[in-house]
Amino acid sequence: MITIQKDSVGTVLTVVGFCAIIMAMTLYLTRNLWIIIPIFAVLLFCTWFIVFFFRVPVRERPEGEGLVTSIADGKVVIIEKVFEKEYLKKECIMVSVYMNFFDVHTNFWPFDGKTTYSKYHPGRYHLAFLPKSSDLNEHHSVAVLYTDANGVPHPSGEILFKQIAGTFARRIVNYAHVGDSFEGGDQCGVIKFGSRLDIFLPLDAEICVEKGQKVQSISTVIAKLKNC
Repeated sequence: MITIQKDSVGTVLTVVGFCAIIMAMTLYLTRNLWIIIPIFAVLLFCTWFIVFFFRVPVRERPEGEGLVTSIADGKVVIIEKVFEKEYLKKECIMVSVYMNFFDVHTNFWPFDGKTTYSKYHPGRYHLAFLPKSSDLNEHHSVAVLYTDANGVPHPSGEILFKQIAGTFARRIVNYAHVGDSFEGGDQCGVIKFGSRLDIFLPLDAEICVEKGQKVQSISTVIAKLKNC
């Protein structure tokens, strides 16, 4: 059974309802199969696509201490050392994942931990894969602190990630509340349509992906934190 992302149910029902109305109107106006078949094919594809796009995938989390799993599906477009100036205020390794129209856009917590920072930033809507979109586009920044199996925080296990809107993605949903604990693999939000996610990791983290690699939320390990 397919599960739809909870904040996207309204969008899915709107599109499915619109497609159903167009189908009914088509049947009412004509019985010409050369007209009906192409219209139905397009509308059925739209129905399938919107359900596929906003589904919540069922995946297994890899086992191990200190693992940072991917927050989003997509393609790794940037791996570089940067200075994170908003909250961490230090040099980090930034891993950016670009989500296209065919990627699942539900986002998931990267490990077990707690939220230490959460802030929404209004902004522009440049193409999400452009480097400047990280700072100029609408985005939501969240800092999270890794905790081990006993709930003990890792001294250098705080990372920050940004959900970044793109040219067509103009709604970001985020469930982070400062002080809340969470489990890795649970939903942390959704970005509607093409967008990007930046993850800022400690310099000593072991990066486990390469630029150009396709990644999946929950199941792909982005990095391993040191001394976990």
